[in-house]
Formats: sequence, structure tokens, C-alpha cells
Amino acid sequence: MGSIYLADDLRLEGRLCALKEVEHDRNMPTGLLRQAREQFLREATILARLDHPNLPKVSDYFSIGGRDYLVMDFVPGKDLRTLMIEARQEGRFLPEREVLAWASQIADALSYLHSQRPPILHRDIKPGNLKLTPSGLVKLVDFGLVKILSSEDVTVTILQGRGTALYTPLEQYGGDSGHTDTRSDIYAFGATLYHLLTNHPPIEARELFLNPSSLVSPRQLNPDISQRTERAILWAMSLHPEDRPADVEAFRQALLGDWNPVTRPRAPLPSPTLADLVSSPAELSLIGIVAVLILASLALTLAR
Repeated sequence: MGSIYLADDLRLEGRLCALKEVEHDRNMPTGLLRQAREQFLREATILARLDHPNLPKVSDYFSIGGRDYLVMDFVPGKDLRTLMIEARQEGRFLPEREVLAWASQIADALSYLHSQRPPILHRDIKPGNLKLTPSGLVKLVDFGLVKILSSEDVTVTILQGRGTALYTPLEQYGGDSGHTDTRSDIYAFGATLYHLLTNHPPIEARELFLNPSSLVSPRQLNPDISQRTERAILWAMSLHPEDRPADVEAFRQALLGDWNPVTRPRAPLPSPTLADLVSSPAELSLIGIVAVLILASLALTLAR
């Protein structure tokens, strides 16, 4: 299992670090223990290469005895779960615009991870693993269940596990069976937004599979949520991966459209066109005839 400590960097005075310790089971067979250490070193090397503003930077790794260590940036601030609980205790919801601004940053982090070669899956996206720094930056933390998709689809993980049940897609319950891909992170992302915007935890995927009608729509819990946001979240939370957005950018587009929360207000839902309101060319022609008659009537009235 693992522990995380707040630590001082003795070489760089004043720098605080998060020190993650992974302790291996000493009763593990020698071959499995060696394999686990190799997995840790391989993934630590990959994580140390990541450089993105919405991810903590891994600066070092080392081993002492039967324990392996990752040295990461310490991320100050509250996690989004804490902020959600505080809002609920005050009898209010987190503002949709604020949550969507956070979602844009989360999408940036996931797009970066998924675009790596090979792609990197986080597999444990949830409000408690998203920290809001005092400067307003959201950071996706805790890579304990990270999965790297190699060219042979071999799974390597620092810690075995399935993630937090409320946000875990059905295919991830198979552990490292090879069925998870980037769409698994999209499910967890959607479930996280569901929780943040409604103050209600999402239904577990297993229960949803047995009783599809058990999922309450977000707007039933929080009527202030826009229809666009609701549609995007429910799309991301589709049980089958094939029914979800193909990638994070598709989900971002469904959720935010052309909205850039840093520079301009959110684009409203597009207004329906005339073509959206009629179902056949005959109806369109009839509307045109009526319009001509109205204009002719107005012209005769004015002429008098």
C-alpha cells in the first residue's frame, strides 16, 4: 500500500514536496516483487517526463529497502470535494460557470495525458483528486492507479486497484483486464461533474447496469444547470464505452462549445433555424406563401 508525506527539500531550501511511499508486500514471491519494482521504476520515469500546468511535477524517485518513493510538487489548496461539501452545508450549489471553468482545466490535463505516446490513463478521477490552488489553478493529483497503454496493450500499474466506485466505469471493474481506454477517464470525468453540480453522488455503474432508470438527471437535482451541460454529462456517463464521447476534446466541445472561460463568456445554445422548425419542403413552401400574402396585405393597407 502507499502513504503520502509532506516533506522539506533539504537541497533546495524552502521547497515543500509531496513524498509518495509505496511499500511492497514482503511475502510476495520473488518474481512478482521484481516485476512490481520494475513497473514502479518504468512508470516513475514516464511520470517524471510529464510537464503540464494542471499536473503535479514529479522531480525524483528512489528506493530504500522494500519501499519505493516518488517526489512530487506539493499542491496547496482545497480539493473540489471539500469545496462541494462546504457548499452543500451552506445550502447551495457550486456555480455552474465556476465548475465548467474547472472542467476546462481538467480537460486540458486529460488531453495532455491521453496524447502521450503511449497514452496515459489516470483511472481515478474524482473530486477528491482535484485540487484548487490559491491562484485558481486546478491540478489533477494522485497517480496511484495510472495505466500506461503500451503498443501491445499491456497494462502496468504502480498500485493494483479499480478506483473509487462512484466514479468508476463498468469496464474498469475487471481490474487490469485490458478493456479500459481513454473513454474510461471520460466516464469518471462526467461522474465527477455530476457530483460537483448536484451535491449528490452518482449511481455506481454496477447498479446503473442493473437498473438504468436509477440515474436521476442533473437538472432534476439542480434546475439551474443548463440543458447543454446536462446532455454532455449524461453522454459521458454512458455505460458502454462506444456510447461515450470518442475523446476528451469531443466531450469538451459538447460541454463548453467555443467557450474559453479565461477570455470570454460561455456561448449560448444555438437558436433554432427555420429548417429546424419544419419537417418537409412542402411546409417550407407553405410558410413562404403565407409570408408573401402577409407582405401583400401590409402593402395594400399602406397604399390606402
